[in-house]
Amino acid sequence: MALGVLDLFSIGIGPSSSHTVGPMRAAVRFVDELSSEGLLPRVERIRVGLFGSLGATGIGHGSDSAVLAGLSGLEPETLDPDSLAPLVDRVRKDGRLRLGGRVTIPFDAQADLSLHLRESLPGHPNGMRISAEVDGSVIDREYYSVGGGFVVTEDEMGFEAADTRDRLHFSTADELLARCREHELSIAELMAVNESERQEPELLRKQLLDIWAVMRECVHNGCTRTQTTLPGGLEVRRRAPRLRERLEAEEYRSSGPLDALEWVNLYALAVNEENASGGRIVTAPTNGAAGIIPAVLHYMDRFVVGEDRLGEGDGGADTGDGDARDGGTPDEGESVDAGRASDDAVVDFLLTAGAIGILFKRNAAISGAEVGCQGEVGSACAMAAAGLCAVLGGSPEQIENAAEIGLEHNLGLTCDPVGGLVQVPCIERNAIAAVKAINAARLAMHGDGSHRVSLDQAIETMRQTGADMKSKYKETSRGGLAVNVIEC
Repeated sequence: MALGVLDLFSIGIGPSSSHTVGPMRAAVRFVDELSSEGLLPRVERIRVGLFGSLGATGIGHGSDSAVLAGLSGLEPETLDPDSLAPLVDRVRKDGRLRLGGRVTIPFDAQADLSLHLRESLPGHPNGMRISAEVDGSVIDREYYSVGGGFVVTEDEMGFEAADTRDRLHFSTADELLARCREHELSIAELMAVNESERQEPELLRKQLLDIWAVMRECVHNGCTRTQTTLPGGLEVRRRAPRLRERLEAEEYRSSGPLDALEWVNLYALAVNEENASGGRIVTAPTNGAAGIIPAVLHYMDRFVVGEDRLGEGDGGADTGDGDARDGGTPDEGESVDAGRASDDAVVDFLLTAGAIGILFKRNAAISGAEVGCQGEVGSACAMAAAGLCAVLGGSPEQIENAAEIGLEHNLGLTCDPVGGLVQVPCIERNAIAAVKAINAARLAMHGDGSHRVSLDQAIETMRQTGADMKSKYKETSRGGLAVNVIEC
């Protein structure tokens, strides 16, 4: 598949990009295919099967509800999260579904939507089969949700189109650095050149700033919810609202040298609690890891001086206190999501992070069901580290180093969500990884970009590690914390 930066940052709903957003998009795609062939009015019945990881953790991830929404013609980018539960309840109660929002058919949610907990389709652990009975015949389609909300068929699996629109095409980090050197461009500038072949630069800029606006709204929502626990039955407490109150209280406003990290924790917790409750989210590059990039962007927004840089691509000569404002605390009366960073800094951050995300998608995976959480949190940590390093004035080589550090220390991370919910250990894991990304960027700024382990080598290691990892540690909730917490 040809990839652009907006493929890595898409607006959807929680709790999972691969288990919620992907199945919804697959269902929409199936309905659109029926409609384009003129078959929609003649559909008599629809059946859906969720396989592998989708079957094992589909209920906890809301896959069943997402499929019903997609079959009803609703899309994750525009769906009002508050409307999903009433729609699902209505379908289950009435036993009828408005296919594509136009054609009403009988639908028994128990009989027509099945979860195959121990059976997988051949192409990917996240497989689903949708069937339609039309005039007595059956039309089958199989789709795979491969992470980040991407949906492909078996024929499309593993195929990357030669995108002639990318004037400065790259497939590896080494190629990316070579293109930057050859054309004397930063990574963000190179990405902007490639994206300009897809759309007008001003439109791209607006879309990226819209992504940032949704991230900020998500943080605000996560900090202001009144519910004390998250849905799903684990009774996990929401911590972001209370943490925000404590940080904004007078006695916490100058709590010490680690004050900034408290705010980073808050931002990440807010996003992932919002995700866990099915709120509006930015896939970055997945929902399970959606808090890391917004948290680091908010750190940049609040604690990094807008136009000041730590060095100018020279190895970070100035790494003192020049990147903090007012002792690292917000101004009196300032809201938690107040913006200070320039639009240029936000755009550079997201373009740079997007370039790194493309490398993961092309050369390994961002799907927890495929390579474990190293593919979700590891890739998001690397992307965030790269974006921050760029804003701090890092050279392309320093940025690549920051991304490698961010990934290397997430290698081997398993995906074992307790109860099949994106809550434990996922929420805290985002906070830890956001802090790790900031440290990775700062470590890289202390060097000149030369280092022993390359990003390409780290990504290949992640791919191999994921291939060797037992399936019970890859988003099936059949190993690790998912079984030990319940047994204890």
